[in-house]
Amino acid sequence: MAEFWNQIQDNLFFLLVCVAIIAGLSLIAKLSERFLPAVRKTAPARRITIVAVCSAVAAVLHMLDFPLLFLAPEFYKLDFSELPVMLCGFYLGPSAAVICEALKILIKLLLKGTSTAFVGDFANFAVGCSLVLPAVIVYHTKKSRASAIWGLTLGTLILTVFGSAFNAIYLLPKFSELYGIPLDSIIAMGSAINGGIHSVSTFVLLAVAPLNLIKGVAVSLLTLLLYKRVARPLFGN
Repeated sequence: MAEFWNQIQDNLFFLLVCVAIIAGLSLIAKLSERFLPAVRKTAPARRITIVAVCSAVAAVLHMLDFPLLFLAPEFYKLDFSELPVMLCGFYLGPSAAVICEALKILIKLLLKGTSTAFVGDFANFAVGCSLVLPAVIVYHTKKSRASAIWGLTLGTLILTVFGSAFNAIYLLPKFSELYGIPLDSIIAMGSAINGGIHSVSTFVLLAVAPLNLIKGVAVSLLTLLLYKRVARPLFGN
C-alpha cells in the first residue's frame, strides 16, 4: 500500500490529467442522456447496487488479463472487463457505464496496484470508454437488437482507431517517460514479434490495432449473446 501511494505522488500530474479526462467523459455521458429516450429510470439504491456489482465483476475480469505474445509485447494484455461494463450501460445508460469503468480501475488499483506506472490503467479506462460509450448511446436511442449491433460495431471501430491513435500520440511516449524505457526499446520489443514493426506508427498498426479489434469483437459478441440471458438474474428484470 505504501508503494501504491508513493507511485501516486511521483505521477501526480499524470493522475490529474486522468481525472480531467474521466470528468470529461462523465460529462459527455450525462449530457447524452438528455437526448436519449430509452434510458431506464431506476431507484438510486438499486442503481448503486447494480453499478457496484458490475464494477466488482469487471475488476476481477480485469485482473485476469493475459498477453497475446504472438501479436504484441507482454505489457499489452487482453481482458474482457468491458463485458460487465457494457451490460451495466445497456441496462442503466451511459453515465452508469462510465462510473462502472472508473470503479473497475479503482478496485483493481486498490487490490493489485499498478505495474505500468498507471499508464496501462488509464489506457484501459480511456480505451474501454471508447468502446462502451458509443455502443451504449446508440443502443439507448432505440432499444433493439439492430441498434445494439450498430452500437457495438461503432464502438469497436472507434476503439480500434482511437486506441491506436491514443497509443501513438500519448500513451507510448508517456509510458516511456514514466517507466524510464526508451521508446526505441519498446519498438524493438514489437520488432522481435513482427518484423514489419520499425516505428511507432507500424507498432500501433500491426500490434495495438489488431489487439483492440480482437477485444472489441469479442466483447461485442459476448454482449449480444449474454445481455438478454443475464438481464433477469443480474438486474432482476
